[in-house]
Amino acid sequence: MQQKFSRAKIACYLGSVTMSAVSNLSPILFITFHEIYGISYTLLGLLAVFCFGVQLGIDLVFSFFAKHFDIHKTVRLTPAFAVVGFIVYAAMPPLFPDFAYLWLVIGTLLFSVAAGLCEVLLSPVIAAIPAENPEHEMAKLHSAYAWGTVAVVIVSTLLLKLFSPARWYLVAGLLALIPLIDFVLFSRAELPPVPVNAAGGKRGIPKGLGLCVCFIIVCGVSELTMNQWCSSFLERAVGLPKALGDIFGLALFAALMGVGRTLYAKRGKNIYRTLYIGVLGAFFCYLVAAISPLPIISLAACVLTGLFVAMLWPGTLIFMEEKYPNPGVVAFALMAAGGDAGASLGPQMVGAVVDGFLANEWAQSLAVRLSLTPEQLGMKAAMLIAALFPLIGILLLSYMKRFYAKREKEFPKI
Repeated sequence: MQQKFSRAKIACYLGSVTMSAVSNLSPILFITFHEIYGISYTLLGLLAVFCFGVQLGIDLVFSFFAKHFDIHKTVRLTPAFAVVGFIVYAAMPPLFPDFAYLWLVIGTLLFSVAAGLCEVLLSPVIAAIPAENPEHEMAKLHSAYAWGTVAVVIVSTLLLKLFSPARWYLVAGLLALIPLIDFVLFSRAELPPVPVNAAGGKRGIPKGLGLCVCFIIVCGVSELTMNQWCSSFLERAVGLPKALGDIFGLALFAALMGVGRTLYAKRGKNIYRTLYIGVLGAFFCYLVAAISPLPIISLAACVLTGLFVAMLWPGTLIFMEEKYPNPGVVAFALMAAGGDAGASLGPQMVGAVVDGFLANEWAQSLAVRLSLTPEQLGMKAAMLIAALFPLIGILLLSYMKRFYAKREKEFPKI
């Protein structure tokens, strides 16, 4: 039975790689756009808001109207949005530099539609394929995202060094090949029947699902803040060259995230303990990255964050599936909405904090006293604020354990 859907699984994995390209392209180019087009950090942060905001909108649409969609046709058409988005993103800003930001936004909106659809639909497709260990299959799907990030970061960084940052559009254009191949794969793949609203049946989604949604918001902030700003933070706040920041920072962050997900896919168990260690470790990593005066320590903290956040997002989905067997598209869409809300909040918060410090006289004088630039101080302060979210996750997870323990009969485990 699994062999019957082998092409569908490969297409889903490549869809996760497409999502990693969508999420990581702009952060790699933040400094390039700032220097070539003079785009402010707040507007650069807004690209992440648009990216995950569109995904959040897709999540909400499927949360309420999933039954009106032909799931199989939607899955097959999803990569086409990414192909068009990458082409617009790459081709139009160099042709119309005075409107570069507008075209970047349009391209971001288009390929973010694809990412949103992937996020909502790939997990239930994988969950619907018969497997001996569904938890491990879900971890494999999300590990593809992490390893895709490693590949995107390293290849993009090397190409930028080869072509020069001024030809960034060549990198963006080449990324369109990933969803193009995925489109071909999905068009020829046999897909399993996918339930739409199985969690709760006619009674609707159980109220306790809200706890999982709240927790995945924290997970979204914890993962994507470092993911989106690691490169710029290491270059501007820590003082590492861009290539080193990308390869030894962002790429290693993603590699450790991939290692964490791959290990869980092979040997993982006790998802609650895994989640608790994740938020606890992420809290200390953000804290150390923000306050350490030594570049090597800050680099190590940024990289190790990848290991600790590895299973937060997929682990929350696994936790949700344990409490609500056969959850269906609607439940996955609600969870994706929570994750994308956090993914939108974190990166934008960093950009707003940095710009706030650049414009504030008190912050400028404080930076001088600390022998830092206002930009360095702003990025460190933003990372310190970001540390509050995994701390909230620690408290929330403790409450969730007590909540579900009291309602064991109402929310049976698989």
